[in-house]
Amino acid sequence: MSWFQDSFMARKGVARGEARSQHAITEESQGRYHYVYGAFAEPILAVDPGAVISAETHDAFEGAIATEQDKPSEKLNFPFLNPQNGPIYVNGAEKGDCLAVHIKSIVPRGPQPRGTTVIMPEFGGLVPTADTALLTEPLPERVKKLHVDVETGVRWNERITLPYEPFIGTIGTAPEIEAISSLVPDYYGGNMDLPDVAPDAVIYLPVNTKGAYLFLGDCHAAQGDGELCGVAIEHPTVTTVQVDLIKGWTIRTPRLENERFYMTVGSSRPMEDAARGAYRELIRWLARDFGFEEIDAYMLLTQCGRIRLGNMVDPKYTVGASVLKTIAGTPR
Repeated sequence: MSWFQDSFMARKGVARGEARSQHAITEESQGRYHYVYGAFAEPILAVDPGAVISAETHDAFEGAIATEQDKPSEKLNFPFLNPQNGPIYVNGAEKGDCLAVHIKSIVPRGPQPRGTTVIMPEFGGLVPTADTALLTEPLPERVKKLHVDVETGVRWNERITLPYEPFIGTIGTAPEIEAISSLVPDYYGGNMDLPDVAPDAVIYLPVNTKGAYLFLGDCHAAQGDGELCGVAIEHPTVTTVQVDLIKGWTIRTPRLENERFYMTVGSSRPMEDAARGAYRELIRWLARDFGFEEIDAYMLLTQCGRIRLGNMVDPKYTVGASVLKTIAGTPR
């Protein structure tokens, strides 16, 4: 992470050095994976800021779809999708603080690493769903199993191999009072399906309750913008993150930083409200921490802002709004 010395978190006083502690969450130590974000499950770890944590994540189906002959409607118990590791209690975290989660690595696990994507009833961007109710018949169910390899990529067929571009599909902190399905993205993070939540990025998450209660899971080997059919290349991984704490930096929704840009995240329906929310928070970030006048930032982003569509299939849609660091300048 060569750019860290100039990162926003460094400017906020988070000194990156050697990991203060190392922790591993295995399937055995995790025990029951969680399908709800909330501060009501017993934490499986309590860590100090600076801790490095590796987690054995499941795929989005907790391994229930084993072959291409399986029918999702028979194997899955909707909405029990997106199993989450955690919760992880971060010592010293209090409401109004911010977790800075540096994603160090995501690697596939298993003796023969495989990814899975499916078509399942009433789920996807171009089909009737519970939220978009139509009389149209569901598409035929289909399961596709794919070989996943860090070096050679994701083998779609004999002609097409996609690059291995892993990211964390679902990550966030607990809401203060609600218990919310791990299928839902919102102000705390959750199922954003944003491909920029990838190795060498830092995602900033609001702390809504004491200890933060960090959850993560649902890692993808590849995904296009929008996650069109509703299911990316889902795969089990060993995902390693370093968790830091920025005291007193209060943010409304998740933010992200990598070597090239700053991003803010909005999740809502309709999609334009997700974009509005993301851009509003980016304008406010530029005004608060980069010395911009708010109206000038609004006008500037009209010319150079960029939008990334995370998902258009979940109960709320996710959009990331970003600006290049070369334009934003140096944080104050």
